[in-house]
Amino acid sequence: MPTQFAQIPPALRFQQLSANFYTECPTTTMPRAYVVAWNAAFAAELGLASEREQSNLADYLVGNQTPQDNTPLATVYSGHQFGVNAGQLGDGRALLLAELRDPQQQTWEIQLKGAGPTPFSRRGDGRAVLRSTIREYLCSEAMHGLGIPTTRALAIGGAKQTVWRESAESAAVLTRLAPTFIRFGHFEHFFYHDQPAQLQELADWVIQHHYAECQAASNPYLALLSTVIDRTAQMIAQWQAVGFCHGVMNTDNMSILGLTLDYGPFGFLDGFNPAHICNHSDDSGRYAYNQQPQIGLWNLHCLAQALLPLVERDDLLAALARYQQQFEDAFAEQLRQKLGFVQWYEADWTLVTDLFELLQATQTDWTIFWRTLSHWALLQNDAALTDLVLDRTSLQAWLERYQQRVENESQTAAERNRAMLASNPKYILRNHLAEVAIRKAEDEGDYSEIERLRACLADPFSEQSENETYAQLPPSWAGTLSVSCSS
Repeated sequence: MPTQFAQIPPALRFQQLSANFYTECPTTTMPRAYVVAWNAAFAAELGLASEREQSNLADYLVGNQTPQDNTPLATVYSGHQFGVNAGQLGDGRALLLAELRDPQQQTWEIQLKGAGPTPFSRRGDGRAVLRSTIREYLCSEAMHGLGIPTTRALAIGGAKQTVWRESAESAAVLTRLAPTFIRFGHFEHFFYHDQPAQLQELADWVIQHHYAECQAASNPYLALLSTVIDRTAQMIAQWQAVGFCHGVMNTDNMSILGLTLDYGPFGFLDGFNPAHICNHSDDSGRYAYNQQPQIGLWNLHCLAQALLPLVERDDLLAALARYQQQFEDAFAEQLRQKLGFVQWYEADWTLVTDLFELLQATQTDWTIFWRTLSHWALLQNDAALTDLVLDRTSLQAWLERYQQRVENESQTAAERNRAMLASNPKYILRNHLAEVAIRKAEDEGDYSEIERLRACLADPFSEQSENETYAQLPPSWAGTLSVSCSS
């Protein structure tokens, strides 16, 4: 029998932790609630009843009612923001609402993001705006479609309430899920507050529920860090492969599970520019696309420092020293798939580096290039590529080298084509696509574009003739779009 949202039990696992980790915090009601978006496909995977079968769904999605009338939790954490220790932070507008076990026996924490102030709101209103909520809803599901580890989005609830940012905006609440929302910053909080007992309690809880394989290690806490390092390297390699820019890789935005977490000023590359900065608040380019791998390591150093009471310093440093190779291996694997190679050789880095330099010099669209190359692998049709890459002489020289390289492979051109199409997406969440959905929602009260775009992005590697416009180069006005941390 499908589950009613109203009957989802409270977050019992998280409440196993002592009171140091969270504060019970009621939601703040919102008038005249309505459903903006309901991810029916994900709801079905979770074993939830359909939107039509739910009672008072809108009120649950904005926090006017809570499942089984339980009181949500706001968790405390700290973190480094733009390289500076920001001290205590915490869930300023996210509330841990409940916990659901799906038919596959996966347990999910359910958060409401934007359901009102918490003790950690730092003079904020605890609200989220429709604009940013639509962006996170769409991007988390787009990343899942791309096969990249991420939090998931179930729904958006709206209400007739205005909130103020740079101007008056509509309030909205995102329902998002993850096996856990524990961040690097949770560990930093107890380290910097000199609470080793609580630090160990948190590490034990994370290992028990999410890293059981670490329990048998000689030092489970070192094993935990080593596994987090590997997951983080794998995730960032996948980001780089699809041209995803997170925009604000603070340690409080880094998941202990290696999930993409907190979609704020994110963006996908259009024309290839390794130094692209998607967050206009990032004046120094700390979180530019080409800085993401090293920022991942910097953040892991912060996590390792927080584990000093539990692990010897030399062991932590030895684990961190392996990150660079782990990332390079993971990125090489992504590139191997994108290029359609059966094996990866060290010499392939030269071929890739030369390609990157060509794409950068011509500001070639990252996603369309790789998709077009996937078709070239079968058809050997230069026209589509030469229309895309303006330096035709350099492109032709590179293609000749690429062809010589693949001639050493065992697979056929058709097999290579199929493999590349399964690795190089046709559809990504470009900023202008999200903006169209946002404008329709804000200006017209029309939410249909959100669902249409979500459904397309759930299957990004397939040809979808009805959605061909989503795969085109961005229009000229897209260059004027600017995204910051404001939400």
